[in-house]
Amino acid sequence: MVVENIMSKTVVTIAMDDSLKVIKEIFDYTGFHHLLVIESDELVGVISDRDYLRALSPNIGTVAETIKDVATLNKKAHQIMTRKPVTLFPRAGLHDAIKIFNNHKISCVPIVDEDYKPVGILSWRDIFKVLESSQDKHQGNTIN
Repeated sequence: MVVENIMSKTVVTIAMDDSLKVIKEIFDYTGFHHLLVIESDELVGVISDRDYLRALSPNIGTVAETIKDVATLNKKAHQIMTRKPVTLFPRAGLHDAIKIFNNHKISCVPIVDEDYKPVGILSWRDIFKVLESSQDKHQGNTIN
């Protein structure tokens, strides 16, 4: 099985100079957990929802919010992104993806074409879904 068959083809990209305010809106109003940072259509970084939460003041939106807290929303994507993310090509095998997750502390792998343009994203959840589906087929959909 190749990752192209199980990856999510819906990716959200942002620019390096997009602010935390923009990032906050995307995470608050979508179900995405990872944003791909691009420059000239090439992947340059990844921002997870955990990266975002670490960079955001915990006082945002509370009565304790200060001007300094609000200023954290002006940080830029390039300040909090993971640079040079580990990637795979669409035709990479499932075992290649599993090795990456086992050898790196990451929760997604951007899938890129030969020009390093993002074409998908693979999370460990995507792999679990495939394994669960495969297991269900072999066991006749019974849960013990």
